[in-house]
Amino acid sequence: MSFPGTSPMIDDTPQLQFEIPSDALYQFGQQQAFTTDGIRWQAALNQASLQALLPWVQEFAPNARLWTNSPALSSFWEVVNGGAIDFNGHRLVVIPTAAIDHSELRVPQEWVDLPSWAGDYYVSVSVNLDDDEIQVLGYATHQTLKQQGQYDSIDRTYHLDEAALIPDTNVIWIAQRLCPDEALRSELAPLPALSIEHAENLLTRLGTTVVVVPRLAVPFQQWGALLEHSGWRQRLYQRRLNLPEQWSVQQWLQSGISTLAEQFGWGTTEMQSNLAWARGSEIGSQKALLRQLSIAGKPYELRVFQKSDDVWRFELQSTSGALIPGGFKLRLLTEDLMPFENNEDVAINPIDCLYLEVRLNPGDALVWETEPLPENYDREILCF
Repeated sequence: MSFPGTSPMIDDTPQLQFEIPSDALYQFGQQQAFTTDGIRWQAALNQASLQALLPWVQEFAPNARLWTNSPALSSFWEVVNGGAIDFNGHRLVVIPTAAIDHSELRVPQEWVDLPSWAGDYYVSVSVNLDDDEIQVLGYATHQTLKQQGQYDSIDRTYHLDEAALIPDTNVIWIAQRLCPDEALRSELAPLPALSIEHAENLLTRLGTTVVVVPRLAVPFQQWGALLEHSGWRQRLYQRRLNLPEQWSVQQWLQSGISTLAEQFGWGTTEMQSNLAWARGSEIGSQKALLRQLSIAGKPYELRVFQKSDDVWRFELQSTSGALIPGGFKLRLLTEDLMPFENNEDVAINPIDCLYLEVRLNPGDALVWETEPLPENYDREILCF
């Protein structure tokens, strides 16, 4: 059976199988940093599963992509199992296991009850290490997990009997075609916001390997609110691995971009110095921070540079020579995601540049974002 407008054939095979390159798990384990070998191995299972399933999803939805930046995945897998693929406004959550017992699907609560993490489809994946093979066992919707799944408060997972899974993943694409308005998710209430002080207390408490399983060490609403803020999740990961500060703008300009920030796409460039002009001396050059972005399928760059001693300028420009479309926004928020006066620039009509200038004191921190969001956007806390 096939559908107009789709290239792949949907066959009668109920379960998908994929081969794992023999050295894929080993290579991933050597390249990524985690606090324990067990976490590193589980992360490798996640990586292999996502690598196997993403091309399959792209056969039916060419715009499918990993939910977040690849460099950000380690900060997820340090604390929770699972990964996600976004496609056509939907999310497919992949839950891998190397266990022999396939009698149930166990999904960490984060993937079910965090509004920004929750998926539409949850796929159970078995990783057979002896045969270097991945097998998709079946899937369930978010609504099925919430309505039929059993919640285990001990390890904070939802578990669903294997009999409740739909074994033929082709049904996902059939339903997408025939029932595009099908209700897939249960409603979720937003989690209460954390103050900066509360978040810092949690990071201090959980950012040590003395706390072996941080996701179970504090009430879920506090833990979930911490994880939903990508900048705080990254900071938790850095602290648990005892890494130096990775997001200090002053350190970037003085000593070079940190390893993690480079992986996220940050770099530096030389530009005309406004500082020199302001002091009445000859115009020179200064370093600016540069971040390459893809927004609505087009290339852009975000520049951050110091305009005067305490004023910093953020600029968003197209790198294709086109104007920024009307309706685009460049926005700055405080570390706890609060707006402030003149924190947003909006393109009322097509324009060549969006910019914001903000006065900052040493130790201040900001989060940048655009609207529409860039591809694979993951919040970053820039420290000044």
